[in-house]
Amino acid sequence: MQHTPDHAPAGQATAYSARLDVASGDSLHPTAADLIRAAEEVGYHDPRRLYRDGRRARLLLENAREATAEALALTPGEVSFVPSGTHAVHLGLLGLLAGHSRAAGRPRVVTSAVEHSSVGQALDWATRTLREPPEIRSAPVDRLGRVDRPALDELLEGATLLALQAANPEVGTLQPIDDIAAGHPQLPIFCDLAAAVGRIPTAALPSTWSAAAASAHKWGGPAGVGLLLVRTGVRWRSPFPSDDRVDRRTVGFENIPAAIGAAAALRAVLADVEATSAYCRALVTRLRTALVSTIPDVEVVGDPDDRLPHVLTFSCLYVDGEALVLGLDRRGFSVSSGSACAAESQTPSHVLAAMGALTHGNVRVSLSGDATEQTVDALVAATAETVRSLRAEVGL
Repeated sequence: MQHTPDHAPAGQATAYSARLDVASGDSLHPTAADLIRAAEEVGYHDPRRLYRDGRRARLLLENAREATAEALALTPGEVSFVPSGTHAVHLGLLGLLAGHSRAAGRPRVVTSAVEHSSVGQALDWATRTLREPPEIRSAPVDRLGRVDRPALDELLEGATLLALQAANPEVGTLQPIDDIAAGHPQLPIFCDLAAAVGRIPTAALPSTWSAAAASAHKWGGPAGVGLLLVRTGVRWRSPFPSDDRVDRRTVGFENIPAAIGAAAALRAVLADVEATSAYCRALVTRLRTALVSTIPDVEVVGDPDDRLPHVLTFSCLYVDGEALVLGLDRRGFSVSSGSACAAESQTPSHVLAAMGALTHGNVRVSLSGDATEQTVDALVAATAETVRSLRAEVGL
């Protein structure tokens, strides 16, 4: 967060420039930036080559893999670097489907109604292109965004695999994946970890998945680096054409400097994650309380307790979400609206619709450890002012 210069005219309200949308992508961590610059000197060499620079590049890549694996309590062989989180979702989910498709009978994939759009896109591709297209079943969620357990358990009878996110990036609600897995111990699970990695301690992440995906720019790593995580011994097969890379799960030349930066940023944020999480949780609680007490007809959505610590979404009745976001932007606050998965189109949120919540006039705020109580209080005041103005325009 940056404030305007101290020499602003006396008595004039302080103008803010506060970026409150880190769930879309956090700024590059300084540690990552330094290591990326250093790695660029040799990171462009092919790690498959036997000459000195090739060996150095391979060592950098293996160091990044080992550091990432250690941070996530995995083995290096379970970690692959791919071009994006979306690509990691597609590879992880479709690779599990390919590895577990039965010789006879139509495979069934069960998911939830609040998954990231990349999950739906992967499954839509599978139904249109595979020789034996899977049956896709979606479990409903409750008002908090948590999957309906009785409905899910019924759908999982005879299912081929389950695709379920660790946490919803739009409303922050956590899903009880380990508890679900305990009731279905033989079921392969694909887990979208993108919203949760780096935001909560590794020990608090689900651990019973077969394959998972994450995205480095979510925790302060560089954009264009996804993590494909596949457990040792899992039946996973690449759903796409492969090449002769050493890591059979990847296709093409790895961005070695970016992989180094992703690993460095992850280690750095996890070193302070407990303190940062507690700090952001307190700020979000302050924001939640102030919004409800200050602005009429506002609904805060998602689980108030069992959630990501830094995310809060609220909806304002009689207000257009895009207009609210632009109004806050003019007042110096960068927030998001619409579906977190398709914000560029400003389409109504499929997540909020599945929860039975108001799908218009919604705002998602996501905080970094640099946010302050003053930032939160100023955001509440700016939101109240913007909402009053927008409602007045329609005669309310």
